Amino acid sequence: MGNRQEENPAAAEVSFQFPTADTDNMSPLSRPLSVALFFILTIIGGPIKLSAWEQTGTASWYGGIFQGRQTANGETYDTYGYTCAHRTLPFNTILEVINLDNNLSVRVRVNDRGPFVDDRIIDLTYAAAKDLDMIRDGTANVRILAVDGMIPEVLFNIQIGAWGDLDNALTHRIRLADAGLNPKAELGSDGITRISILNVPEAEVFPLVNLLGTLNYPDLFIYQIR
Repeated sequence: MGNRQEENPAAAEVSFQFPTADTDNMSPLSRPLSVALFFILTIIGGPIKLSAWEQTGTASWYGGIFQGRQTANGETYDTYGYTCAHRTLPFNTILEVINLDNNLSVRVRVNDRGPFVDDRIIDLTYAAAKDLDMIRDGTANVRILAVDGMIPEVLFNIQIGAWGDLDNALTHRIRLADAGLNPKAELGSDGITRISILNVPEAEVFPLVNLLGTLNYPDLFIYQIR
């Protein structure tokens, strides 16, 4: 079985420095001057054909304590299903995995991130690993190919801030709307109002981060939703 080392981190944090914002009544959750970019893909521009995409390396599989836990895309992990963890491909990408030692193959869908071991390129469920006859050894030399089609559109949510004072939060929402943005305000059960911009295409993330920086909103939490 593969040694995942980490459970489901989406990716390394990337920090940006902008002028300090007015943090009056802002929750401590949003004060660190960093932009947490969880798994920003390097695929720039519109959808890309995946028919020519392939990768060769070592596959592993995971189950056990991960059964029933949340995957990186928010699903419940089922080691008896046909899914996988990959470091960079968008969620819901369909891959064909070929065991180069016996020519067995299986199709899986990306719904998690990993593997977190340097020499491995994909983590499979028990079911997929069994079809490849790699349960006993725990790893296999594989080629993975993207099934013909288009990369699913990659979208992110950007949390701009979190405020304990509702009126102050709504003032920021109006300010952002006046700047031509479409922010959403959500009052949580903890009494904190979080303002976010939802469903941002990957190619628009960095321009939007720069714009928010000029508006003195440096404390952004950015996460991939699909």
